[in-house]
Order: sequence, then structure tokens, then C-alpha cells
Amino acid sequence: MSEFHWGHALLLFLALFALYSPIAALSSYLPYMDGYSPKEQLKLSFGLFRNVTVLMLLALWVGEPLLELLGISTAALSATGGIALILAAVPMMTGSANPPPAPGEAAGRGPKPPWRSIVFTPLTFPLTFGGTTFGFFVAYRADVDGWKAGIAMTVAGLAYAAVTGITLYLSGHVVRRVSPSVAALLDRVAGILLTAIAVTLIASGGTRMVDEVLNAL
Repeated sequence: MSEFHWGHALLLFLALFALYSPIAALSSYLPYMDGYSPKEQLKLSFGLFRNVTVLMLLALWVGEPLLELLGISTAALSATGGIALILAAVPMMTGSANPPPAPGEAAGRGPKPPWRSIVFTPLTFPLTFGGTTFGFFVAYRADVDGWKAGIAMTVAGLAYAAVTGITLYLSGHVVRRVSPSVAALLDRVAGILLTAIAVTLIASGGTRMVDEVLNAL
């Protein structure tokens, strides 16, 4: 039975790893890590690991009853994450997030907000942990019973949280080694990528919400 628990936990980790896609995630993190010091980037990475761990524990141990209590579905969380993401992504895609300096002003990227202001939104939610990820944890936990299964799932969740923190930390190393012109190009590319992800989240969440309403009739 314990081998089944660990096999199920491994499947959960592999599913989350494929959903997260570290290479694509690294690219989407680059604009947010730009402008922060190595120490701040390390704090952001630990902050992301901590947040993902907390959300993972909530999803595994109280996710299903919590959603029922609040009357919120994972589809609604996905759609909400898409809306939050598209608000941040469109200015990056169009270049309005970092407009060119006015005549007489020094070139350069504007001052960054405090690192704590971005560690949850958008880095944790929705870039790393959205409604679909929450739903994965809830669904996999519902397939097994007992505290041993919960522990196995928790270990898989911690491994996933570690992957996200390491990916964010590596993105900080990458962004420090590119020129301003390349960084501006990466902003545009990441903006396109993030907008596409946001549209997918909105469409997916909205479609599932409509299906849930129709099935309830």
C-alpha cells in the first residue's frame, strides 16, 4: 500500500512538473527579476518556495472542503488568475511597462517596487500556482485515503515547490547577464508568452465554469 502511495505521489510530481514547464516558466520570470539585487532575488526565490508550500499544504489537506465552504471552484480560480496575469502582461507585450526616457532624461529602467510586493502576485499567483495547480493537488489527494498518502503527496508537493524556487533563482542569474536591449526584447517576448497564458487561463476557466452551470441545471 505504501508503494502505491509513493507511486501516486511520483505521478503527481511529474504531472505538476509538466504543467509548470520550468523552461517556459524561467522565461516568464525574467522581466520580474530584472532590476533586483542578487540578495533580493534570493529572497524572492525563498518567498516563492514558501508561498507554493503553503498553498500546496492548503490544497492537499483542506482544499476540497475549503472550496466548498467558500463556494469557489478551481475554474473560477483559473479565470481570475488569467485576468490578473493579462493586466500585467499586456503592458510588457506593448512596451508600455518600460517606456523610453523623455528627452534630457537618463536612459534606464525605472525603479522597481519592493520585492515583497511581487512575491505573491504575480510570481506565486498566477504565474506559478493557479487554479489548475490547486485542482491537481485536490484531485490527486481525493484519489487516496489515509495520512500516509497525505505525507507522500506532501513530499511530492515540497519537491514541486523546490523546483519553482530554483527556477526563479536561475532566472535571476540569466537576467543579470543580458544587455538592456536584450532585456527589453525579452520583456516583449515574455509579454507575448504571458498574454497567451492568460488568455488560455481565462478561456479554460470560463469554459469550465459554463459547463459547471449547465451540469447543475
